Amino acid sequence: MAKLSAFLKSNIFPILLVNFIGTLGYGIILPFLAFLIIDFGGNAVFYGIIASTYPMFQMIGAPVLGKWSDKIGRKRVLLISQAGTLLSWLIFLLAFFVPLDELFKIEMEGFGVLGFTIPLIVILLARSLDGLTGGNISVANAYLSDVSSEEDRKKNFGKMSASMSLGFMLGPAIAGLLAAFPNSNLLTIIVAAFISLVGLLAIYFFLPEVKLKEAVYHCPKAKLKKVFGAEYKECHKMKEKESSNWKTIITQGKAPIMITLFFLIFLAFNFFYATFSMYSSTSLAWSAEKVGLFFTILSSVMILFQGPVLSWLSDKYSEEILFTVGAFVMVFSFSCLTSTHSLWLYTGAVLYGVGNGIMWPSYLSILSKVGSANNQGALQGIANSVGSFASIIGLVFGGFLLAKLSKNIYFLSAFLLLIISLVGWFLARKVRVNKV
Repeated sequence: MAKLSAFLKSNIFPILLVNFIGTLGYGIILPFLAFLIIDFGGNAVFYGIIASTYPMFQMIGAPVLGKWSDKIGRKRVLLISQAGTLLSWLIFLLAFFVPLDELFKIEMEGFGVLGFTIPLIVILLARSLDGLTGGNISVANAYLSDVSSEEDRKKNFGKMSASMSLGFMLGPAIAGLLAAFPNSNLLTIIVAAFISLVGLLAIYFFLPEVKLKEAVYHCPKAKLKKVFGAEYKECHKMKEKESSNWKTIITQGKAPIMITLFFLIFLAFNFFYATFSMYSSTSLAWSAEKVGLFFTILSSVMILFQGPVLSWLSDKYSEEILFTVGAFVMVFSFSCLTSTHSLWLYTGAVLYGVGNGIMWPSYLSILSKVGSANNQGALQGIANSVGSFASIIGLVFGGFLLAKLSKNIYFLSAFLLLIISLVGWFLARKVRVNKV
């Protein structure tokens, strides 16, 4: 009880709460979004468009919001982002009250006719706004980096990931409970809007603003001959422009490697998330309950390893080693998913939870130490933008690759994770050599 009380009073609890609330609201709508789109006159193609809209606009908005947070403060930008999410749900609600009229349609060869009804246009606008202001994850990661010490950085990012996983796990469960009520679709959107309002209030009342750190430069003293020297000029040029120069941000230190890893990780994950529900329900003939059990096992193991297990491991191993081991475990996870036997498939779910639970928080911890303190928001925003681009590729091409490769698509994810683990091994080796 004493540990729980101390955790609730800690400086990271408010940001974990905000992160949990955000993913909870998003997780609630996922189970019935496809059915809602069909009710409003859409089809599978339109569902793909809707699903891709959020990451497409997040790809634009995340770097901008991250950079703003470096200038005007994390809390202000989190308020802007959360207010955008709340407004997007309120716009979404309008879809239930506008006429179900078709504005225009597009004939797509091989896909039939794609009809654009008024409710579907409203949903598109809502998801676009939510994506554009959806930089809260990158800003939250930057905030956590600001308040974390070197000793507890890995543990804190593990807790952050666990809060997100818990929100994604509880969201569909709440949606299932709401399905028992009349007008359940409308009720679910109202609940999602209410949760967003709670998130906005939590940021405003409970999240303290952090003082942004300034990069420290030791420039030569301004003696006459040094003023005209290249070293003096370059130092002060960096001092003035570093935090606002995109090129500097994405090319400094390990930033190119880490941003590339972000893309590869999200691409491997999205090939899985975009296809497994369809694959398991068609090729494997799984029931909805069996699919739900699979993801429940996966999420539960992942939360366990992101929380207490990672806290224990982080005292013994560096984040580079944990990142490498986690990625390698996920190679075996995706390999298990190519089997049609339930035992191997559920083993894959467990290994996914173990590997992801160790790898992802460790990656975020490494990323949070790249670059200087006063451009962490911009760097996190760029990384999330690259991740959104990978999500779009996974959503758009995942179904196509599933049709062509069937279960072998998960070998593609395994291959990507193998590359990621090799890069992680290189980073771990480099850190070990530098310490020596």
